[in-house]
Amino acid sequence: MSEAFFEATGIVKHFGGVRAVENVSLRVPAGSIQAIIGPNGAGKSTLFNALSGFYYPDSGSVSFKGVDITRAPAYRRIAMGLGRTFQTSSIFPNLTVYDNLLVGVQSAENLAFRFRPVRANKRKEIDAKIERLLNFVNLTASAHRPVAELAHGSQRLCEIAMSLSTDPVLVMLDEPMAGLAHAETARIVEVIHKLHDELGLTVLFVEHNMRVVLSLAERIMVLDRGKVLAEGTPAQIRENNAVRDAYIGKEVIEHV
Repeated sequence: MSEAFFEATGIVKHFGGVRAVENVSLRVPAGSIQAIIGPNGAGKSTLFNALSGFYYPDSGSVSFKGVDITRAPAYRRIAMGLGRTFQTSSIFPNLTVYDNLLVGVQSAENLAFRFRPVRANKRKEIDAKIERLLNFVNLTASAHRPVAELAHGSQRLCEIAMSLSTDPVLVMLDEPMAGLAHAETARIVEVIHKLHDELGLTVLFVEHNMRVVLSLAERIMVLDRGKVLAEGTPAQIRENNAVRDAYIGKEVIEHV
């Protein structure tokens, strides 16, 4: 396994007397796909937010490509190649899919929020990139529909496409399958496979759907009450008695 290019050491985050995350460390090699799982209240989203800079940890450090980004602002992380989605979709619901992607693409081109005309050659580049993103998440037919009119799964795909618009090398997905029906889940799983297999991106995701996690991830971290309960390959997690008892359950394990 290659050297980690995204690494967290001793992350601690408390909210008053609540110890949401307690001394958690994580190593993510370039090109890998890893998952963080755990029951409700385990600290998954808190850890994810501390790793991505949504808020800063009370102690511990986060590095990306050898650079300390523990307290780096979001724009700096994005410029370095870190993209993320949120548990609750973070998109512009009244804009079309195209215009949502336009915001991201123009941001990457230092043209953020400029909806006035740009040079013809630059417009062609922007349109070509948006077309590639639409094709990648299979939303071309919905390009000019307001995002609010789309099914929940399509809104998730739009958000993933937005995260790609800034050309990340690491994509962090916070519960991408949350609230989705089976068919919609299959669409998201397909896109995550493509992120890793076709684009060669590193993927770190939080997810509740254990069948999805065990089929997608190369390595899994299990959190329980803010601490690491177990870490390993899907096979190791399936066979870990503490994980089986605390979270996964025999029925899920035996049918994966």
